[in-house]
Amino acid sequence: MSGKGGTGKTTVAALLAMSFASNGYNVLALDADSVPNLALSLGVPAERAEAIVPLSKNEELAEERTGARPGEGWGMLFSLTPRVDDIADKYGIKVLENLKLVVVGSIDVSKEGCMCPAIALARAFLLHVMMRRNDVVIVDSEAGAEVFGRGLAEKFEFNLTVAEPTVKSLSIASKLMRMASELGVPNNILVVNKVRDHIKALQLVARVFRGKAPLTHLIRWDDNVIKAEEEGLGLNTLPRNSPIKEDVFHLTSKLISFSKRP
Repeated sequence: MSGKGGTGKTTVAALLAMSFASNGYNVLALDADSVPNLALSLGVPAERAEAIVPLSKNEELAEERTGARPGEGWGMLFSLTPRVDDIADKYGIKVLENLKLVVVGSIDVSKEGCMCPAIALARAFLLHVMMRRNDVVIVDSEAGAEVFGRGLAEKFEFNLTVAEPTVKSLSIASKLMRMASELGVPNNILVVNKVRDHIKALQLVARVFRGKAPLTHLIRWDDNVIKAEEEGLGLNTLPRNSPIKEDVFHLTSKLISFSKRP
C-alpha cells in the first residue's frame, strides 16, 4: 500500500487484511509507517497498541539477533542477515485466528543516518516475509515514495496506490505508480478513496493520467469510518453493509483473480 498521507491508506490496508482473512487466507499485516497506527484500525485496544515497540526501534531484539546494540558507536560490526523466520510468530499480534500484525516501523536508512542493527533487522524481516508463498502479506508503507527506495519494491506482487479524488492527490499517485512500475512491481492499481461521485472521480483520473488511466478501483465515502474514528473504535466495528467494506471486499476479489492468472 502506497500513497500520500491523509488518503486513507491505513484504513484500506486494514480492511483489506480483514477481507482476505474472511476469505480464508492466512494474512500478515505489516505496519511500516514511521507513525504506526494500523493496530488501532484493526481493532487492537489502544493500551495494547501504544505498548508495541516497532522492530526498527527494538534495541533488545536487535542486539540479540545482530550481535550489536543500536547506538553503540561508529565502527561496530553486526550481522546484516539476522535470523527473522520466527519473528512473526513470536512478536506478531493475533488479531484474528488467521490474521497477525507486526509493527515494523520506518526503515528509511537516510532518516536514521546510518544502517543500524535495528534497521538491518527490520529490513531482513521484510525481505523474508516477501518470499513467503502461501500467505497474503499486506504492507502499510510510509506515506510518500520512501518504500520504493528500500530495495523491496521488486518483491511486491501488487502496488496499490491510494488517492483521494482530487487533482493534487491523483498527481502524486501518478508519480508513485510510475516509480513502482520502473522498479519492477508487476501489478499497479490505483485505489481512489472517499468517492462521492463516481463519474467525476473517473473523469479526474482520466484528466490527471492524460487518458491513459491505470486499472482503477473506486471506494465510496463512508460516514461509518468517521464515526468509528471519532469514537476511537477499530474498523472491525463497521456495520456489515458499510459502503467501504463492500468496496474493499470487491477489491479483494479483484486481487485474488489477478493472482490466479498464469
